[in-house]
Amino acid sequence: MAQVLEFKLPDLGEGLTEAEIVRWLVQVGDVVAVDQPVVEVETAKAMVEVPCPYGGVITARFGEEGTELPVGAPLLTVAVGPQAPQALQATGGDTAGSGNVLVGYGTSEAPARRRRVRSASPANGTAKEPAPAPPAPAPAPVLAEGPVPVISPLVRRLARDNDIDLRQLSGSGREGLILRADVEDALRAKTTPAPAPVAAEPAARVSPVRNGIRIPLKGVRGAVADKLSRSRQEIPDATCWVDADATELMRARTAMNAAGGPKISLLALLARITTAALARFPELNSYVDTGAREVVQLDHVHLGFAAQTERGLVVPVVRDAHARDAESLTAEFARLTEAARTGTLTPGELTGGTFTLNNYGVFGVDGSTPIINHPEAAMLGVGRIVPKPWVHEGELAVRQVVQLSLTFDHRVCDGGTAGGFLRYVADCVEHPAVLLRTL
Repeated sequence: MAQVLEFKLPDLGEGLTEAEIVRWLVQVGDVVAVDQPVVEVETAKAMVEVPCPYGGVITARFGEEGTELPVGAPLLTVAVGPQAPQALQATGGDTAGSGNVLVGYGTSEAPARRRRVRSASPANGTAKEPAPAPPAPAPAPVLAEGPVPVISPLVRRLARDNDIDLRQLSGSGREGLILRADVEDALRAKTTPAPAPVAAEPAARVSPVRNGIRIPLKGVRGAVADKLSRSRQEIPDATCWVDADATELMRARTAMNAAGGPKISLLALLARITTAALARFPELNSYVDTGAREVVQLDHVHLGFAAQTERGLVVPVVRDAHARDAESLTAEFARLTEAARTGTLTPGELTGGTFTLNNYGVFGVDGSTPIINHPEAAMLGVGRIVPKPWVHEGELAVRQVVQLSLTFDHRVCDGGTAGGFLRYVADCVEHPAVLLRTL
């Protein structure tokens, strides 16, 4: 007799307590192998594929796409054992559990193919008694037309909350992917009043935000909101800024890229300058232990950088940035940025930063007073680099000028330290040769 095992949503690590089902990778009746990914979920940190520790036949799924489940809630049930359908035996799959502790990552590098269980016609005309149905709720309905081309759970929720049928929409994204803009266009078309006069609703049912859109603060957006609120509540921040002539830095980058080899990004050069400045002013590479009333200075730099994605603002972290050269930094920035855009960053790649570099110049703005990424102690902001009048060597000239800003936790240092850090960064931007003294 087959044994029915319940697989619960595992602990995804990093203190996460819930996750939202983005996409089911299996259906009821599918045969799965040990450690095969069965569902894609979104946490407040990243998009994660969850592998199943059992091999067998999926007998039930709990939760539709877009449903939020707490850690420990039933995710699916699997029938395992010697009486499992013969299709399982054909795959050569293992029906025993893997024994691995799931923390949001696959426990096997090569997931096996899944197969649909089919009802077999017995050769001798005698039907084999099926395994008893598990005592579980009815599985979520599976749409016959296949999955809707939507990645973002925010888009799904927006459509669901406003009664928009995603199957009636044509996606404007790559390969027909349905984007938030597509749902908003459909919503505007739906809420546009008809030319004919419509009788007014009773006063008790009229809402001042009748045509508004409610967006739940969940997932990435909710996590960012919580972290920013905590930062403002706990950190007494201050900001200083300075304009710098970046002409020589831009020339140096052009010369480096003209010499052959991998191209060096501007962000990588700014990161190299930042780590050199933190070596001189370690007070800013720290955090405040409020319980112990101590400032903890760190001997390594895990450099976070702000990246805007369709899922919202995320801050991937470059590990040991202080030990990387410009070429290595360029490659790591590119890798993490692509992972951020595709929603494949792991929780470990989004946590543990000690200092953040925020290049808001890509949005076409000159300056900003950003909120510190709690529990870090500081953030360096870089505005756009644009031609401006500048006094150079005693004469007025047009130079490439950038505004640099430093927002810092006033508990870890005073203005003198913060000003010294920012002035050193500006000196390296204006005279890249200054950086050679620290190499």
